[in-house]
Amino acid sequence: MNELREVEVVVIGAGQAGLSSAYHLRRTGFEPDRDFVVLDHSPGPGGAWQFRWPSLTYGKVHGMHALPGMELTDADPDRPSAEVIGAYFDRYERTFDLRVRRPVDVHAVREGDDGRLLVHTSEGDWSTRALINATGTWDRPFWPRYPGQRTFRGRQLHTAQYAGPEEFAGQRVVVVGGGASGTQHLLEIAPYAAAATWVTRRPPVFREGPFDQEAGREAVALVEERVRLGLPPRSVVAVTGLPLNDAIRQGLADGVLDRQPMFDRITPDGVEWGDGPDSRRVGADVILWATGFRAALDHLRPLRLREPGGGIRVEGTRAVADPRVHLVGYGPSASTIGANRAGRAAVRDIGRLLAEEPAELAVA
Repeated sequence: MNELREVEVVVIGAGQAGLSSAYHLRRTGFEPDRDFVVLDHSPGPGGAWQFRWPSLTYGKVHGMHALPGMELTDADPDRPSAEVIGAYFDRYERTFDLRVRRPVDVHAVREGDDGRLLVHTSEGDWSTRALINATGTWDRPFWPRYPGQRTFRGRQLHTAQYAGPEEFAGQRVVVVGGGASGTQHLLEIAPYAAAATWVTRRPPVFREGPFDQEAGREAVALVEERVRLGLPPRSVVAVTGLPLNDAIRQGLADGVLDRQPMFDRITPDGVEWGDGPDSRRVGADVILWATGFRAALDHLRPLRLREPGGGIRVEGTRAVADPRVHLVGYGPSASTIGANRAGRAAVRDIGRLLAEEPAELAVA
C-alpha cells in the first residue's frame, strides 16, 4: 500500500473526459499500468451517469455524445440513462483495455521529487510526470444559503440526492433552479405533489430551434473567456438557455412551469417574499435545490492553481500555473463532445511535454 509507483501520466476520473483521455493515451502508444493509470473513485463504470435517478431515461438525455472510437448504438430510449451509459462505458473500458482502477479516492496532488507530481490516494501513492484531471462536478453539489434555512422543519435535498418523483406524493414542493435538472424535476414531480412551486434567481431563457454549430461555438467561447481570466466556469444553461422541447411547451401551457422570483427567506414551514403587509408566502414540505454543481478540484489545492477570481486559468486544457496539469471536462470542455476533443488535445500536449522529440508522441 505504501509503495511509490511511477508512471508517465495519471488520469483522475473515468467519466467521459477521463475515458476519452485514456483512449488517446492508448492510441498514442502509452500502455496502461506501465505508462499511465486511470483512477476512479466510483464503484463501477459510468462516471456520474451511474448516480442519476431512474426516471431520467436515455430518451430524456440531451446531447450525450459517443466516446471516441465506439458509437453508442441501439440504446433503448425508455431504459434509465444510468443503465444505458453505465453499460456503454463498461464495454468501452473493456474493448480498449483501459484497466481503470476503482474504487480509488484521490486525496491530494502535490509537488514530488525531480519535477514530478505526487498523487496521494486510498490505494497508495503515484509519482507522475503529468496529470489529467477529469473529476467533473458531481461530487460538489452547490447548496445556496438563504436566511432562515436552518429553521425549515421539512426536508431539503439536492439534485444529487433526487431518486424520482414518487417520493413527493401528496407533498408541497418548492423546486429551486432554472437549469435542465430543475425543469425536469418539476415536470416529473407536479403530477404527484400536492403543490409544486418553481423558483429561480433569473428569468429562464428558453431557446427556440436547433442548437447548431455556430451557437455551440459561441457558447464555448463565452465559457472559455471566463476560464482564461481565472474565473469559475458558468453553468451550461447560463450560456445556452433551455431547449424549448415538447415537454417544456406542455409544462408552460399547463402552468407547471410558472416561474417565481427567488424568495427572500425560508421559514419553518415554507418560503417568503417581501416584508410587512406586502409579503407573500408559500407553504412547503420539501425544498429541492436543483442549483447545479461546482468543479471537484479540492485535491489539487496543494498545487495552488487557483487565481484570485476563484477559478483556474486554463489555456486549451493546460493549467497556466503548472503545464504538467491538464483539466479535461472543465469549463469549455464540460460537454460530452467537448470532453472528447479536450482529451485528445491534452494527450497531444502531454506528448510534447514528455517526449525528447515532440513529434514522436503527437496524436495522429
